[in-house]
Amino acid sequence: MSSAPILTLDNVTVRFSDNPDIPAALQDLTLDIREGEILVAVGPSGCGKTTVLNLAAGLMRPTEGQVTFDGKPVVRTDPKRGVVFQQYALFPWMTVRENVEYGLKLKKVPKAQRREISTKYLELVGLGHATDKLPKQLSGGMKQRTAIARAYAVDPSVLLMDEPFGALDAQTRLGLQNELLRTWESTRKSILFITHDIDEALLLGHRVAVLAAYPGRLNKIIEIPRDHPRGEDWAQSEEYRELRAELFDLIYHS
Repeated sequence: MSSAPILTLDNVTVRFSDNPDIPAALQDLTLDIREGEILVAVGPSGCGKTTVLNLAAGLMRPTEGQVTFDGKPVVRTDPKRGVVFQQYALFPWMTVRENVEYGLKLKKVPKAQRREISTKYLELVGLGHATDKLPKQLSGGMKQRTAIARAYAVDPSVLLMDEPFGALDAQTRLGLQNELLRTWESTRKSILFITHDIDEALLLGHRVAVLAAYPGRLNKIIEIPRDHPRGEDWAQSEEYRELRAELFDLIYHS
């Protein structure tokens, strides 16, 4: 997939200490997320994956370099950059629908329009039957689908996802990976997806950015040659095995 960048980290360095003996969290990192793509970032512990996402979200500022979104510097959070964390961050006293409509209510979207939008995205993630449930009544997978619907509801240009399926069991995780791809097919939103799982990266990503640690930096970007959807034949192919072996070697042996 080749298209123009929508979000760019340009020669970004992040330091959390003035002590020169402590490596930078990120060092001279240049990375872009293209319009309509799923870019997956992988790497070992300490490589700065979550720092990359926090920079993209506007939750922190770089020590050096610049982050730009639609050609403008990122200086704060913005609904156009929706964030989904590993922890669901739902309001426990609100129903599923109320959680999804929360951002729309802040934007003063009229009630009838809020309901129309929330219905659309709850149906899209398979939760049309659970609109009146509270988070305590939901499974982990349902909570995460609610968080994804809430992020989509405010119509972001980019969705930033920080290991959103990492705490789920394997079957639920696979189901949500497929839900995410189905939703992407419908919306074609740009997605930055952080994971530590190589197979997840190879299933979801158009490109995979491999980060290295101490200091955090870009090791390599791998283009995935197979278009979505990627069925069982992809996971069993020689091409898949070779890419998986390459990713494993880059993450753990370089």
